[in-house]
Amino acid sequence: MWSQERHDKILLLLRERHRLTTDEAARELGVSRETVRRDLIELEQGGKLARVHGGAVPSEVPAEASYAERAQSRRRQKQAIARQAMTLVTPGMSLFIDAGSTTHALAQALAQAKGLRVITNSVAVCDAMAGRQGHEVLMLGGEFVPETSATFGGFTVAEIARHRVDIALVSPTALDARQGAMSYLWAEVAVAQAMLARARQRVLLADASKLGQSSRMQVCDCADIDVLVTDNEADPQELDRLARAGVGRVLF
Repeated sequence: MWSQERHDKILLLLRERHRLTTDEAARELGVSRETVRRDLIELEQGGKLARVHGGAVPSEVPAEASYAERAQSRRRQKQAIARQAMTLVTPGMSLFIDAGSTTHALAQALAQAKGLRVITNSVAVCDAMAGRQGHEVLMLGGEFVPETSATFGGFTVAEIARHRVDIALVSPTALDARQGAMSYLWAEVAVAQAMLARARQRVLLADASKLGQSSRMQVCDCADIDVLVTDNEADPQELDRLARAGVGRVLF
């Protein structure tokens, strides 16, 4: 197969699937992974796609809004999600909570609960819960990112691996039945994946605007989600697709 034929096929697969891994492309094209990597580099240089960890996404995937913008948007829905997520939590539980505007709303709600052990990379979550109602709050070390007031990187992920918790509560950028949960930045993906891997129950918080959407990098498959907490504006058809893709149950 000539390189132009491979390029056309890759772009066709990407339009159909919205995200294409290097392994998938190699199988579909019948070529080596190294050949696919070279093709992806050439296509990215031509502005046809964007390479991400493990594969590629369409070049038109929008950049994530700033944390300040996200913190001000859909506040009512985030508060509703927080109230629903609280029903999963009982005194004495241990929790992972990642950084984000939705999980900040959750932390503000959980501050009224009692006796939780919370492990987080978010300064906002720590500030909302530390010193209240007998909560034990542990801030993960790592590289501090001022924009999100949170820690990320290899040290953060390594710290997460030292713990085992009852529930991980994470908030991705997007959730799609085919592609699963996704986020825009690799550092955020790595933290969320590490938290989900060390929890007995895996809970995703995503308002209706995130459902059926895609971003740059996968956090997990739908089958890895025990509970999705969303709001009552969620499209029933989209929720049905997510359930058929493996999401355990939905709260809204």
